[in-house]
Amino acid sequence: MKTSTDRMLTRIKSIYLYIKQRGIVTTTELVEEFGITQRTIQRDLNVLEYNNLVSSPSRGKWSVTDRKTRVS
Repeated sequence: MKTSTDRMLTRIKSIYLYIKQRGIVTTTELVEEFGITQRTIQRDLNVLEYNNLVSSPSRGKWSVTDRKTRVS
């Protein structure tokens, strides 16, 4: 795998674990926590949402779904 892909997957995994730990988080909170642009956060959240790992119950707020996952 390419280094940029590894970085992206690590970042997405970190975002997922952060949301799982906090419960419900805002996009702004993720931007501040991870120090990356809102657009990058949104792309990462889209990947997580596409895989049914997170959902947005209201605009700009994110939570994990009930889908079972194993993080390695």
